[in-house]
Parts: sequence; structure tokens; C-alpha cells
Amino acid sequence: MTAAKVSLGRFLFYDRKLSGNGTYSCATCHRQELAFTDGRAQSIGSTGEIHPRGAMSLANAAYNITLTWSDPALIRLEDQVEIPLFHREPVEMGMSGRVDTLLDRLKSDRRYRRWFAAAFPGQSDPIRLGNLYRAIASFERILISGGSPYDRLVYGGEMEALADSARNGMGLFFSNRLRCSRCHGGITFSGPTAFAGNRPPRQAFHNTGLYNLGPRGNYPEDDQGLYRFTGRQGDMGRFRAPTLRNIGLTSPYMHDGSIATLEEVIDHYSAGGRTIPTGRYAGDGRASPNKSELVSGFYISRQEKADLVAFLKSLTDTGFISEERFSDPFETPVPSVPP
Repeated sequence: MTAAKVSLGRFLFYDRKLSGNGTYSCATCHRQELAFTDGRAQSIGSTGEIHPRGAMSLANAAYNITLTWSDPALIRLEDQVEIPLFHREPVEMGMSGRVDTLLDRLKSDRRYRRWFAAAFPGQSDPIRLGNLYRAIASFERILISGGSPYDRLVYGGEMEALADSARNGMGLFFSNRLRCSRCHGGITFSGPTAFAGNRPPRQAFHNTGLYNLGPRGNYPEDDQGLYRFTGRQGDMGRFRAPTLRNIGLTSPYMHDGSIATLEEVIDHYSAGGRTIPTGRYAGDGRASPNKSELVSGFYISRQEKADLVAFLKSLTDTGFISEERFSDPFETPVPSVPP
């Protein structure tokens, strides 16, 4: 991590040169005003292909044990960068088979020649894929969100940071009755975290009873979660818990965006799973044989649900979505040397 790498990574993150047809950047699916998500139920690639999943928030990604919805092996941001650039099924950035084109685009830009040389001094040819990965990962590591009203109360001691309703909701969130924090725990509200000096904790993936297809509790074929990587039936429909930080900005919800509002998400967990009465995905998620034991349902009153939603919205960090260091550098005059 250096300031030069972070600055270079910021420009690359927002540059459409990184897509095959020049229409997409990383920021297309990770928009700052939406806490670095895209507001879609399912993301759309640069060539128009629809993805089975929604874009995860990049807030505090540096602390994540795993980096996608379901791949247990993808644990380094540098490795993750490669996926959207070159993935074919479905196409994301659309650069598969076009590595030379990508590098030539960067080398033909006088600014990038300077910026790569500053970020990777001493290299005779610094514009290379590995350095591109390192720079973007460096920028992603500074995307830290920790200034919400909840943070101001808990870590800053601002006793008036949360309204009474949100305070009541916080009690419910951490209660043994609702057990929300069992999956959405830690500083990221996403479960176990990785940090320097810490022994890597166990990875956590969960089946929340969103689907229950056929006698074995299957999920739709285009996205079956951890099962895709392990082939074990017990891993069917298991996904990583996304961060709840800035959750009020990142609708729709669940891995496939199939639940529209926070109120409906609470209804889902209160019922202990989702029942789809008719159609292609008809099934009773409450009865799924693969569902996590933590998703057992609970009673919640109308007022308690409103309080819980108020707490979840108190995790919105307005400073994070307006921080200039994270914003599109191409919207302002581009300096000859990165700031």
C-alpha cells in the first residue's frame, strides 16, 4: 500500500478503458452513492448479459475473509480484480482474450505511463496486469465505512446519535430472540473478519430458506451458492452474509435481489424462510433440509419491525458515500500526476 498505488487504482477503477467495448468501468457496478453497489437485483455486464447475482458492496472489503457471494477460495482483492475483467460466463467487463488490447490502451495514455512508473518505481515496464490488480486492490482497501450514527454512538460516545426507535431496534438486532448478529456480526456486520496478526477465522456461508425446489431443497440452477464449488448437497443455497453497513442504500436484497425492501427481509426471517406458492420457483423455504439452524423464525410486532428498520438505516454512513477520495477522478480536471 502506497499513496501512489491508491491514486493509480482510483483512476483505473473509474476508467472505461478496462472494458472491451469501452462502456463499463468497475464503478459502473459499484457506484459510490449506492455504497459501491449498483441498485440492481441482478447486475448487467458490459455486453448486456444479466448476472445471476447482485453486486456486493465494497465497503470495508479489506476485512472480508472471502470476497464474493459464494466462492470460498477467493480471498485476495488482487485475485478478485481478475474475475470481472476476464470472466466469460457471464461476461462482465468483456476483456477475455484481449490482454494486449487492455495494456496497449494504458500504454498509449501518457498519464498512465507516468502514474504506473510512480506507483511501481524501478520497474522497466510497470504497465502490466499484476500491477493493475495491485493498484485497484489498493484503492479498494481504503474504502472504509465507519462513520454512521451507530458508529458515532458506539465508538464516538455521542449519546444522541441514535433516535429512540433506532436504539430499540439495536436492542432487537443483538437480542437472543432475533439473533441477527449471529450472521451479521463484527465491525463489518458481515460475520468473521480478517486483519493483520489475526489467525484466519472460519469462513461462514448460510442457507436462509430463500428457495426450496424439489425433494432435496435445491436452489435455481443458475446460482446454487457454495454447492457450485463443493458439490456437497448440504452446501446447496449457502451464501456469504453481505455487510449491513449502508444497507438502507443497497436495495434490493438477498444474493439475487429477489426481496425488495428491508421490511420484507424482516418478514422473511420472521417466517423462518420464504414460501413461493406458485410458478417456476414454487416451494416452502421454511422446510428446506439445507436451511441454516439460525433461520428458525421469530415473533416481531409492527412497532418492533419499524424500530429494527430504523436501526438498520442508522448504519448509513453519509460521509462514506460523499468522500471525495473515493469519487470519480474523471469528473474533475485530471492532474498530470495523481494527487
